[in-house]
Amino acid sequence: MSTITTGVEKQYSDSQKLAARARLNREYTIAEVGWFSWVARQLPLKGGNRILDVGCGPAWFWAATVKELPEKLELTLSDLSPGMVQEALERCRPLPFEAVTGQQADVIALPFEDGSFDSVIAMHVLYHLPDPTHGIAEMYRVLKPGGFLAVTTNGAGHMRKIYELTTVLGSPPQDPGGAAFGFEKAERFMQAKFGNVAMTQHPARLRVTEPEDLFLALTSYPPADQASEAELAEFRNAIAEAFQAGDGVIEAEKKNGLFVSRKVA
Repeated sequence: MSTITTGVEKQYSDSQKLAARARLNREYTIAEVGWFSWVARQLPLKGGNRILDVGCGPAWFWAATVKELPEKLELTLSDLSPGMVQEALERCRPLPFEAVTGQQADVIALPFEDGSFDSVIAMHVLYHLPDPTHGIAEMYRVLKPGGFLAVTTNGAGHMRKIYELTTVLGSPPQDPGGAAFGFEKAERFMQAKFGNVAMTQHPARLRVTEPEDLFLALTSYPPADQASEAELAEFRNAIAEAFQAGDGVIEAEKKNGLFVSRKVA
């Protein structure tokens, strides 16, 4: 079955489909510190670091956090989608980085020399790979000794009450990203390659009050984005019933984690 973790080229040719899911998280997450800022504060970056962002998407992270980061960072934006790389470059080049470059690239065959970067960032990317260990090995290769890899992903049970609604469309009642590459796999695979890993979880929950925003987010990826009109009508009814049962609100626990491993010098 096609899910959010498959059909990458079609899903991410540009940021349109991703934007629906991003809006749901941006508008309805309840947290003391927002996700992007929280991640930025955890990263052990230093001024002048050379950074590779693997699967950069539209680079919303860098635009949101540039004022919280060290100065004189050299940023390389890479993504399998040329459209995403172009959008990321347009967004980041006006920002106060020391340098911003872009490169269309596959994480399992990065076009960079060994030891090219002080840090590699891969945010919610590795669950798209059939074998995430290949991507981790490539990112290890391009890191300098002493450099670090930062990976984010979802854990089991992430937004379960939300994903349970998608069973109407034939999807399993769980976050597909967390199922494909969750906390346990992230910790195990990174420990195996680096010999060390530190994990932290972002404390947050989702409180959705607008049914249409939920509908648009959950129909922005397979199989829902290929559903028939009758199936979509049934899905809308399921969402409406869930909101009615919750007195106009659907709440769900979020499980977003950050894993950091350092390449031993």
